[in-house]
Amino acid sequence: MNIASTRPTGTGTSSFCLAFLTVLSALTLAGASERRVLVYTKNGKGYVHDNIPASVVALKKLGAENRFVVDVSDDPGVFTDRNLRRYRVVIFDNANNEVFDNEAQKAAFQRYIRGPKRVESPKGAEAAASWWGGVPRGGGFVGIHSASGAERDWPWYWELLGGKFLRHPKLQTFTIRVKDPNDPSTRHLPATFQWTDEFYFVDHIPAGRHVLLAGDLTTLNDPAKDKYPGKAFGEEFPLAWKREFEGGRSWYTALGHQKEHYSDPVFMQHILGGILWAMGASAQ
Repeated sequence: MNIASTRPTGTGTSSFCLAFLTVLSALTLAGASERRVLVYTKNGKGYVHDNIPASVVALKKLGAENRFVVDVSDDPGVFTDRNLRRYRVVIFDNANNEVFDNEAQKAAFQRYIRGPKRVESPKGAEAAASWWGGVPRGGGFVGIHSASGAERDWPWYWELLGGKFLRHPKLQTFTIRVKDPNDPSTRHLPATFQWTDEFYFVDHIPAGRHVLLAGDLTTLNDPAKDKYPGKAFGEEFPLAWKREFEGGRSWYTALGHQKEHYSDPVFMQHILGGILWAMGASAQ
């Protein structure tokens, strides 16, 4: 199991204080677990985005600036009950195609999302919360860009994410509308703005998504858009959303194809808001 970890840095000068903080951290497992995320970058056979190195650097920077630990891995072996219970959020960072090796890994991921109230603790239900790292509900999930193209044969994953990747037209500039200006991942954005990206269409869309951003189809050059999505969503199509799912929280953005996006503070604030919402934390 291969995991690289980046921890927030401090400026303390006293070795005594550092030792004290280390002991305090060990004694407050629940608090530590609530501030740790797993960035998963596995790609199965097929297209692999060249933005992953830049996105990993940017996510580590978010963690350092916002006091959460960032672990990074492309090893599906990290999907075990024992390991996943350390994380408040699992981030599928441009993961694509088949990202698990076996059914046991998938089952561990499902148990993580569902949380201790929906699984049986080895020590009994009364000890479930402490066994699961002190997290009182299901785990958090964040999907970035091609995460909607992961596990294309697994209906449960489509429900978790909020859809299954179908296609995108050529890279181009289009207009995005903010549908919820009060969400922590969108409240820093103007009501409408221009954006250059791959415009992702998904299908197998479950009920219950709360749409955060939508692309204006009238500004999109796509000869196939009349066939799908047609007028299913009017003159727009959802590009970012969130939902409660089976005890956990799921947040997804279709944006983020270009590696340059991950050095854009506006885009990274969008992702940070999604991480904090999925974590159950307040935006700072």
